[in-house]
Formats: sequence, structure tokens, C-alpha cells
Amino acid sequence: MSSSVSVILPAYNEVTSIGAVVSAIRCIHPEYEVIVVSDSSTDDTARVAKSLGAIVYEHPYNIGNGAAVKTGMRHASGDVLVTMDADGQHDPADIQKLVSYIPEYDMVVGERSLNGQASVRRAVGNYLYNGFASYVAKFKVKDLTSGFRAVKREVALEYLHLFPNTYSYPTTLTIAVLRSGFSLKYMPIRVKSRKNGKSGIHLVKDGTRFLMIIIKICTLYSPLRVFLPVSGMMFLLGFINYAYTYLSGGRFTNMSATLFMSGVIIFMMGIISEQICQMRYEYKK
Repeated sequence: MSSSVSVILPAYNEVTSIGAVVSAIRCIHPEYEVIVVSDSSTDDTARVAKSLGAIVYEHPYNIGNGAAVKTGMRHASGDVLVTMDADGQHDPADIQKLVSYIPEYDMVVGERSLNGQASVRRAVGNYLYNGFASYVAKFKVKDLTSGFRAVKREVALEYLHLFPNTYSYPTTLTIAVLRSGFSLKYMPIRVKSRKNGKSGIHLVKDGTRFLMIIIKICTLYSPLRVFLPVSGMMFLLGFINYAYTYLSGGRFTNMSATLFMSGVIIFMMGIISEQICQMRYEYKK
């Protein structure tokens, strides 16, 4: 592969692992650009990374993992951008496995096994998110939240403005890429345990954020995938309510009328949103 590669490592207080990660990348791929973005770390993360030859950018205050990735992508010079964790979970030896499938694919994502999940609850949550994302994207999403991925520079930069500043950027990038018609491949990877033993992702708070991002990206690129089921549910509830009130009292109630009207309104909102979405694609062409 002749394209240049930039490896982006968002880091926050990862002094115990950043040295080993940067050293391994530079040993295996000395020709790769290694960028470490310290999200206002309070330890020596930035200093250690810089001493080992990485290009280091520092945030003046803690903004978030996604913001660090955006900073790295804006400054990267490679044709292929690789993002991976700085906590030692991802094996630098797997980078070549991902990069080797580009430019055949627009993005290649490292797929974690069940054993690679941080906990059983996280594994179950990711399974549910993967299923919902698969419905939205019409593609079998195997690992929605994996931060280990290689993507063409022009593809990543096209959706950079959509990235949240939090841990949810992999979710946004995955669905945006799939709904825009770009190609994606999943590649099984090895995942090690964190050296500091703790994760910055909270199941409830970040899980809710992941769900909202899936819905937001879906309504941005394929609105009817959200509006149509909701509209159908309103019609179904209206029919059930009407059947009950008609059989029990021979009446057509205001509740049934409200549910039917809500179904129509939501459906029409979906049609309008779909037309706006199509107009955006025509404008980009």
C-alpha cells in the first residue's frame, strides 16, 4: 500500500500505557505518522509521548475523547487515518490488518469478540445497539462502538462536524458512513485488558447517548427508518383502542381519533424529512 498513514491516539492520563503503545507503533511501522492528543492530561502523558517521537497536541482543558480524535484528524497528514485507544487495549500489530483493506474499503473497523468486552453488561448493551444500528443502516453492524478503525481521510473529514466531543464518535462515524453508501468491513482483532483497570465509559449515561446518536444520525440520513415505525405504532394503538371501545360500548372515542391523527402527522413529517434529506444529497452532487 502506497498511501501514507496517520495513527491517532486520544489520551487522558495514560502515562502508564502511552509509552508502550507509541513505541510499539513506531517499531512496527516507523514510516507511520503517530499523533497523540492529550485531552488536558494532568500526568506526563504528553511528555512521554513526545519523547518517543510522537507528534503531540494538547487541549487547554478536558473536552472529551471525541474532541481529541477530531483534533488529531484535523492535523493528520496521512491519506489513511487510524484511530486506536492509548490505554494498551489495542494491539499495534493489528493496524496492518485494518490498513491492508484500504482503498478496497472506505473504512475498516476492528471487531471485538465477546471476551473483548469490558463486562457482561457492556456486552449485552453493545449487542442491542448493534442490532438497532443494523436496522438503521441496513447492514450487519458487528461492533458499533469500537474505537480501533482505519478510514480514508476524505471520508472521515466529510463527517467530522457530526462527531460529538464524547466517546460516541465511533457510533456517529459508522452509521454516517453506511447510510451515505460508503463501504465498510469488520476485521476481528485482539483486545487486551486496560492497564489502569478502569474505563471512562458509563453504562447508563453513555448508553443513552449512544442511542440518541443512532436516532439522530438515522433521522439525518434516512428519516423514514424512524418515523415510519412510530407512525405505524400510532395507527396500531388507534386500531386496538377503537376495536376495544366499539366492542365494549359501540363507540369511536376521541383517543382513537387522536392516535390515528398522530399516525398521519408523524408519517407526513417523515415524508417531508425524507424529501429534505434527498435535497441535501442533490446539493452535494
